[in-house]
Amino acid sequence: MSETTKGGRLSLLSAALVVARRDFMAVLWSRSFIFFLVGPLFPLIVGALAGSVTNHVETSDAGNPRLGVIMQGPDLDAVLTAGAILAPRMNGDLPDLAVVKRLKPGESAQPARALAQENAAGHGLGAILSGTLAHPVLTGNRDRIQDWQGPVSLLTARARAQAPAPLPEVALSPTAAPATQADIGHGRMMTAQAAQTLLFLLMMLLAGMVLSNLVEEKGNKIIEVLAAAIPMDAVFLGKLFAMLAISLVGIAVWGAAGGLLHLASGQGLQFLTAPAVGWPLFVLLGIAYFALGYLLLGSVFLTIGSMASTVREVQTLSMPVTMAQILVFFFASYGMAREGSPVEWASIVFPFSSPFAMLGRAAIHGEIWPHLAALGWQALCVLIFVRVGAHIFRRRVMQSGAQGAVKKKRGVLEILRKG
Repeated sequence: MSETTKGGRLSLLSAALVVARRDFMAVLWSRSFIFFLVGPLFPLIVGALAGSVTNHVETSDAGNPRLGVIMQGPDLDAVLTAGAILAPRMNGDLPDLAVVKRLKPGESAQPARALAQENAAGHGLGAILSGTLAHPVLTGNRDRIQDWQGPVSLLTARARAQAPAPLPEVALSPTAAPATQADIGHGRMMTAQAAQTLLFLLMMLLAGMVLSNLVEEKGNKIIEVLAAAIPMDAVFLGKLFAMLAISLVGIAVWGAAGGLLHLASGQGLQFLTAPAVGWPLFVLLGIAYFALGYLLLGSVFLTIGSMASTVREVQTLSMPVTMAQILVFFFASYGMAREGSPVEWASIVFPFSSPFAMLGRAAIHGEIWPHLAALGWQALCVLIFVRVGAHIFRRRVMQSGAQGAVKKKRGVLEILRKG
């Protein structure tokens, strides 16, 4: 496509790309955008640190209290031997044993006092095992000793045997039984809900940048000069494309940081079932639906920005749209839960809920052609909303005296071409 049309005027797409490049570079290298990128990383970092601390606590003495033992010498040795045999087979159900005191013949014990002294010294005991192998006694917190009653009973029974037989090695033969259709369907539904929620949070977090950028340029009259130099449709498209590109940069940074923290934690995503279309295509569809959903919401925010002259007015006018977007999200989720109903088809056709509904559908159904149709429909709605928003903005700008900016058209056009 040629850069200009007849008369030296930039074509719609060329002008939109010029505006997009200008806005993208201006926002990308601004200090506010750097802080905007860093802001959401703090919850990720705090979450990773909290997980690390929790894991440390769980593996420490305080997180895994031990069972103290106060018994006569022969009984204590038998308990320790039985514990060494049983502990590897009980998958953590049997607590670690700690010798508190080896009683001499005729010596008595005070388990409650010993437990308090040991914990005051930081030894992390959950209870004390005392008495004899025939009559064991657990002393400690009521809930703790109730939980340990069964394992300790098995431990003392093993220790009481005169010639305990070795524990048999149990061979494991796991089956490869496929998941049932109901399990697969439930898992894909959970994946769809997770994808819809992530899409909603990203759109609500990033769409507000369109408003702030437009209000700022209205305040310093830049937008009026641009409106006089190039078609208003191109200004709107350019700003939407620029903010979309900025949003994708932010998502890439946050995704990379989250991925690194996730790899560092050593955890997986086994709780998410693979979507029906497969993970690669599902991710691509997620990016496409985010882009079109962002452009749809951004076109509405641009129209709102055209009717506001201050930040206070922007907040007042954007609040109903924000609340409506929450309702749209719940509408799409409700439609997904009522598969095949008129509610689901309405959520697919309605432009603002269509990205959520179709992304959820990609996780549940494997057909590809409905997504091509949905993406085309959403793109058409973006063009319609941009045209309507540009018309409203053009009328307001012209009424506010933008005719005087027409005299600067030639100079601004040259600046845009060079810039």
